[in-house]
Amino acid sequence: MLLTNVSGFYKTFPEEVKNVKFAYFVQKFTIPSETVTIGELVMIPTVPLGAAGIQVSELCFGTGTSGWGGHSDQTRLGKNALIDLLVYGHSLGICFWDSADQYGSHPHVREALRQVGRERVVLTTKTCAATRQEAEKDIARFLRETGTDYLDIVLMHCMTSSGWADERSGVLDALESAKQKGWVRAHGVSCHHFGAFQKAAQNPWVDVVLARINHSGVHMDASVPEIIRVLQSMHARGIGIYGMKVVGAGQLTSDAARAIHFVRELDCVDAIVLGMSSRKQIDENVEFFKQPAGAPSPA
Repeated sequence: MLLTNVSGFYKTFPEEVKNVKFAYFVQKFTIPSETVTIGELVMIPTVPLGAAGIQVSELCFGTGTSGWGGHSDQTRLGKNALIDLLVYGHSLGICFWDSADQYGSHPHVREALRQVGRERVVLTTKTCAATRQEAEKDIARFLRETGTDYLDIVLMHCMTSSGWADERSGVLDALESAKQKGWVRAHGVSCHHFGAFQKAAQNPWVDVVLARINHSGVHMDASVPEIIRVLQSMHARGIGIYGMKVVGAGQLTSDAARAIHFVRELDCVDAIVLGMSSRKQIDENVEFFKQPAGAPSPA
């Protein structure tokens, strides 16, 4: 079904549906990568995540700001507060959610998925497993904790060694087995080491990479040109890439518009994850995506 007059069709909706459910309608029926604006309601563009066959919102909701050890800035808000933010962001078109075991956000994601509908969200989570047995246990536990029968993306979390694929070969095997069984749709890595990052670009097992990238080199694994060269190599191989540390772990928020625009302009990055801790932050970040990538940079 292809709608050519979205605005006209939208006018036929009851008021209560217009206010909340239009994001779901747009995600299901409009052309990918199109931004739709109705009054003050702005839909986030959707894009393919590499060649993984997964369509995501260009803005990803991050639940791991200052996150490790089972906690993050988002989970410290309290369970109901984070659930509310995930559901609110989803109503504006943010249908890509980034979670992790180390963030402690699985229970929050579980309830938010129940409220918005599992099929309307692309969910990433991450494992710190070092062996096949640990990875298999993590996958089973993650499915229970998130209340779903499949995980869209599972990443090996925070790789800091160029030998990660050999050192944790059992984890690669476990994730590939889970993918073949339909429990995981795509697998990959998040990297915090340039050697690990380079190896990810060369490994055919990798479907998705979560990469540190911003215009100033803050909290990155190498210089901006070096990182971009590797990202371009990954992109050419069909690896899906979404960027983190886009605002430099908060150090670039004085000009967040410029920071976000820089990464959106990179043709080798598919999406951006931003940690958000209030409706105000969600609204501000959604504003940055009103214009499609390629529009003039903010003044």
